[in-house]
Amino acid sequence: MHVAFLRPLYERSGPWASVYLDASRNTENAAGALELRSRAARTALEAAGCDAATAGALERALLGHPVQGGPYGLAGFANGGEALLVRDLPAPPRREIAAFGPLPHVMPLLAQLGESIPYVRVMVDRTGGRVEAVDADRLVRSEAVEGHEVFPLHRTKPGGWAQPRYQRAAKVTWQRNAGDVAAAVAEAARACGAEVVVVAGDPQARPLLVAQLPEHWQERVVQTDAGAGTTFDDATVRAIAARAAANAQAAVDRYRGSDAGGLPAVVRALQRGQVGTVLLVDDPSSTARLWVGPEPAQLSFDPAQLHAMGVADPQRARADAALVRAVVCSDADLVLAAPDEVRAEGGVAALLRYSAVTTG
Repeated sequence: MHVAFLRPLYERSGPWASVYLDASRNTENAAGALELRSRAARTALEAAGCDAATAGALERALLGHPVQGGPYGLAGFANGGEALLVRDLPAPPRREIAAFGPLPHVMPLLAQLGESIPYVRVMVDRTGGRVEAVDADRLVRSEAVEGHEVFPLHRTKPGGWAQPRYQRAAKVTWQRNAGDVAAAVAEAARACGAEVVVVAGDPQARPLLVAQLPEHWQERVVQTDAGAGTTFDDATVRAIAARAAANAQAAVDRYRGSDAGGLPAVVRALQRGQVGTVLLVDDPSSTARLWVGPEPAQLSFDPAQLHAMGVADPQRARADAALVRAVVCSDADLVLAAPDEVRAEGGVAALLRYSAVTTG
């Protein structure tokens, strides 16, 4: 799961204001309803101890965020009188939240965004194609590619002494144009770190394009007969969802209980910097708490342990918030798992980069 976009939040010490609102624009009074919700969130934050400057900055950022159509939500995070991050949610939040605590409450955001799969998709024809690349931050880049070859584009009808020559020439033209598109696809895929390359368009141009991609990208190709528009969008969503599911399943398959299982073991592994991947069950009702210090690896069940690490004033935070901070800042991976996939204590397990070495 892509979590690097959260890193700027952890470059500041707490406390943090975190708000999740329904921002849907599917009724006539939607703008007024959002104002009421944001005002209620501000009131709740201040009642929880948030300073007026931070609560007000977050309210203004939520109300000033670009408007979308239809149902959606907003998640916002503020600290020290400044709103640091506001993100769109693909649907209204499962529940509206106004939380104030030592760490930003990011789990609802990650759960709704899901895994962000960088991908490239291309609609190809015999003259060129249109290439669209989407990176892990959901930044979209697109370009139209025109092949260098323009004649001949069509095979001749049967008959005539020149027919075989024109047939061959047309196929060479298609192949060269497909090569131009393939070069653009490979560059776009490299730039965004694509995990999926979705290829649609002319059924004769598609295999010519795929055959000219480097083998590394050929292995990521999903071909579809879908045409432009909604059907292409649907095919893209299915391909991305399949890759996300495969990534999560691969992590679950690697976890067989031989690594760190359960919250205490995962906490110890994160303290040591051992963790490569955390598998975490999203449980909004969880009451699990950890003591945390200003550094990501400073998390513990016992404040005395943090005092021994030099933390003067340990704070209690949601366990999932502390785990996510440690994951983000150690460049580990995060996989949101189903409850039946990770049955360990606290719904958390970890795949380790290395095992602890003991002597004696």
